[in-house]
Amino acid sequence: MKILFTAKGTEWDSQMDPRFGRTEFFFIFDEETESIEIYDNRAIANEAHGAGPKTAQKMSEYNIDVLITGNGPGGNAATVVKQIGTKVFVGAGGMSVKEAYDAYKNGELKEF
Repeated sequence: MKILFTAKGTEWDSQMDPRFGRTEFFFIFDEETESIEIYDNRAIANEAHGAGPKTAQKMSEYNIDVLITGNGPGGNAATVVKQIGTKVFVGAGGMSVKEAYDAYKNGELKEF
């Protein structure tokens, strides 16, 4: 299973980014291979409109099973995320990526 975390950095101890559309990085963990992949999403900050759907479309290229974030995607982005079949879990704001992963595994995050 591939899990995408919205993160402010590129390490397990990086803080989660509570935003989806304008998240700084995708921190992608593949549970099967235990590999990590990073996507730098910081260029999206310059987008005046449509950051959420653009981020969701980029996410779809990675075949993500689960998205873990702080607040969840906005309306238009949520539509794209739903269409690609990714499950979304929220409530990870203020955590590190590792803490968010542990909270997800322990059933402590809310499904969006």
